[in-house]
Amino acid sequence: MSQITTHVLDTAVGKPAEGIDLTLSQFINGKWDLLGGGTTNSDGRVGDLLSDDMVLKAGRYKVLFVTEQYFKKQGVEAFYPYAEIVFDIKGNGEHYHIPLLLSPFGYSTYRGS
Repeated sequence: MSQITTHVLDTAVGKPAEGIDLTLSQFINGKWDLLGGGTTNSDGRVGDLLSDDMVLKAGRYKVLFVTEQYFKKQGVEAFYPYAEIVFDIKGNGEHYHIPLLLSPFGYSTYRGS
């Protein structure tokens, strides 16, 4: 399993959010360096965000969820075109799960397991 995983749930319809593009980046020397990305599947997950053997160093990371196209495909007007979740990790190889609970006019997240 990738050290960083995510799961997007559309709380407005009570289902996983399929078709959301996302990227994972690391903050290094004052800029964001892209590490990986993908598109959520029918379960709202990206199975191969990072290779299973990749161990991330301590530092600041972000997952950028591009929600605009997801809502447009559903014919839903939404307030946020994307959700950007920035977080810090310890660099000890620990697993970090970054879920996104999404609706057209709000979102929330937490550190999952």
